[in-house]
Amino acid sequence: MQETKLESPTSQPGAANHNDSLLARSRQAVWHPCTQMKRLETFPLIPIERGEGVWLYDSNGKRYLDGVSSWWVNLFGHGEPRIKNAIKQQLDTLEHVMLAGFTHRPVVELSERLGALTGLGHAFYGSDGASATEIALKMSAHYHKNNGKPGKHRFVYLAGSYHGETIGALSVTDVPVFRSAYSSLVRDNFIAPSPDARLAGAGETARDVAEAAANGIAAILAAHHEEISAVILEPLVQGAAGMAMYDPHYLTRVRALCDQYQVHLIADEIAVGFGRTGTLFGCEQAQIKPDFLCVSKGITGGFLPLAVVLTTDDVYQAFYDEDVTRGFLHSHSYTGNPLACAAALAVLDIFEKDDVIATNRARAARWSKRFAGFARHERVSHYRNTGMIWAFDVDDSRPGFAQRMYRAALAQGLLLRPIGNTVYFMPPYVMQDDEADWLVEGAAQALQAALGGQEELDDAAIA
Repeated sequence: MQETKLESPTSQPGAANHNDSLLARSRQAVWHPCTQMKRLETFPLIPIERGEGVWLYDSNGKRYLDGVSSWWVNLFGHGEPRIKNAIKQQLDTLEHVMLAGFTHRPVVELSERLGALTGLGHAFYGSDGASATEIALKMSAHYHKNNGKPGKHRFVYLAGSYHGETIGALSVTDVPVFRSAYSSLVRDNFIAPSPDARLAGAGETARDVAEAAANGIAAILAAHHEEISAVILEPLVQGAAGMAMYDPHYLTRVRALCDQYQVHLIADEIAVGFGRTGTLFGCEQAQIKPDFLCVSKGITGGFLPLAVVLTTDDVYQAFYDEDVTRGFLHSHSYTGNPLACAAALAVLDIFEKDDVIATNRARAARWSKRFAGFARHERVSHYRNTGMIWAFDVDDSRPGFAQRMYRAALAQGLLLRPIGNTVYFMPPYVMQDDEADWLVEGAAQALQAALGGQEELDDAAIA
């Protein structure tokens, strides 16, 4: 690993600690996500005042490199001026109008451009990733009902998968901490083997694991296709499974199996879309087109909540009828919000004008040389990379590694959110090489501190 001298993150000289009051008020009034609130008594929140580029600043001026793009949403850095200006310009004309009975230029242009990029010409809008999952699941089952097959209403999902935390999304999510508390509310679906390349045995390749996993899903479809509506998966990288990466061959096989058994393929590109895997969408690397493509997170560059489900002419036509009950009567109050659509259009402009995919390939090659040093650490296994995502697993048998690593990274001026014993980097695309050096050196120091620490905490609040 390249050695880089790290300067301590600085606070504003002589500034009073403005954080304490906000911390107390937040603990009193805000119920924070993915958090055991009692833990905040001993490990305080960090009040963030502003963001710039890859950096987040607290109210005392201490800065943190956002190594996870603020839960994978921030593509081009905090405060990206072109996205900000697009939102400002849209504010001068239309902030919102309901999309039932009305339309507007930003949602039309965004739908057209997404259709041209994906070959899926019909866009249905929601507000976040989980809502996109719900839309796709409902639309798939309703499609089969409209086509005279109401028995096709169950789904296949992968071991280790994560598709959101609403009730329908939980039914296709295999992360116990997210679904066990609500198991009585969650319907039963079919779980298929993961193609996670880490499962490879001696002499096996990632493609071998993908083929075996595809054979597993083939068996499920052969036995139950008459009651299965769709297969849902995260292309190339299963995020909450610890950045489980797999060979594109799996996508090719599953697409063929779905065609064979007349089952939809739902591609959840909420986390991995918009360049994270090295192509605009992960499905491109297998040269397949899903029946439903779910996108959110990076679509607005991290500025505003927006989700889109893109689908085929065939699905759309199944709902096109005089009978209102055959229509897809799903809705969200802020569906197709003009401000969010304007932000998304700016994101697509940046991809085009900055040649982001090609530029990212060069960045990934440079940064991979820096990050590869972690592969040589005696306690690290399964160092891996797909596009703009890097991950490795840490051999630490004591509970609480994720929490210790998170705390140690903050002390180094880094925002990292390990998943169990998996450390991953998913920084904004605009990170500079010297900032990548900061990330490497800070993460290395945090890793040593986390491995040497004595605290034993569960990892339930870290994702």
